Amino acid sequence: MFLDSFFKGISERFSNDVAIDLGTCSTLIYIKGKGIQLREPSIVAIDDTKHEIVAIGNEAKKMLGRTPEGIRAVRPMKDGVIADFGIVKLMLKSYIEMVQKKKLFVRPRIIICVPSGITEVEKRAVRDSVEATGAREIYLVSEPIAAAMGAGLPVEAPTGNMIIDIGGGTTEIAVVALSGIVNANSARVAGDEMDEAIINYVKKNYNLIIGEQTAENIKITIGSAYTTGKDETMEVKGRDLVSGIPKTIKVTGAKIREALEETVSLIIESVRLALEKTPPELAADIVDRGIYMAGGGALLKGLDLLIKEETNLPVFVAENPIDCVVIGAGKILEDISAHEKLILKSS
Repeated sequence: MFLDSFFKGISERFSNDVAIDLGTCSTLIYIKGKGIQLREPSIVAIDDTKHEIVAIGNEAKKMLGRTPEGIRAVRPMKDGVIADFGIVKLMLKSYIEMVQKKKLFVRPRIIICVPSGITEVEKRAVRDSVEATGAREIYLVSEPIAAAMGAGLPVEAPTGNMIIDIGGGTTEIAVVALSGIVNANSARVAGDEMDEAIINYVKKNYNLIIGEQTAENIKITIGSAYTTGKDETMEVKGRDLVSGIPKTIKVTGAKIREALEETVSLIIESVRLALEKTPPELAADIVDRGIYMAGGGALLKGLDLLIKEETNLPVFVAENPIDCVVIGAGKILEDISAHEKLILKSS
């Protein structure tokens, strides 16, 4: 008994346990006792001739749409799940090495967040890619549970809490109570679809071809889901569809709102579906406590106001919406035994 607790104490002291939010757009890593230590885009640049990584994270993001022949910048995550297993494995290994600067003799325990609508096959792919990094133990935690924890909601209490986590690839909507998800709706409509909607709108209405990064910049700068009163304008550079020559146009916030209308309405429809499936007692809690929003998509201007108008419920944006999932996973990591009900331990 003494030896067990002694070795447990030694392993806890010398291992850097890790919580990972492996997102479609970005990867965040939380180290036990230290907080968030890494925020990097989930992008890898690969040299196809040498079959090796050229750049990763922010450096690879700068290469998107700009790579010469033989080098490609790829996003190995699609709709919140692994699209390219080999690249995700390399990416995770590189990121974990970045945050664990000194070589440790005790392998880390790793908590990784997964969408609530993930299949068993997709779960296995996540586990396998994390195993390849040399993890001692792997725990899976549902993204809505982690987001609710990160937003400071009492997930272990018998009261109902509704969380909307809008990431890059998925929108996770869940009602959480008593350490579990009572009902969830995982829609593969999120930030990426918003960017795509802007690309298609600009192409159709202005005959201008723009890249992913330009679309994302437009969304962040003047994108909105609800009329905010002032209509902002932005210069957009791209390639003319007819002449093939680069040109600059001006777009307004109202036009971008129009471009995002369909994607936003799909998110609101998913919220409605989740509310319809909520048991009456928990629905009463949501009327009192409101809906909480997390994820990068929660920062879209006016989205909280639109959801409030459509549902007649109070809507709150979490304090650090982008960090919510990894902060929640970090809270679980700090005391795994106390939060055992919230995690699914892998074999």
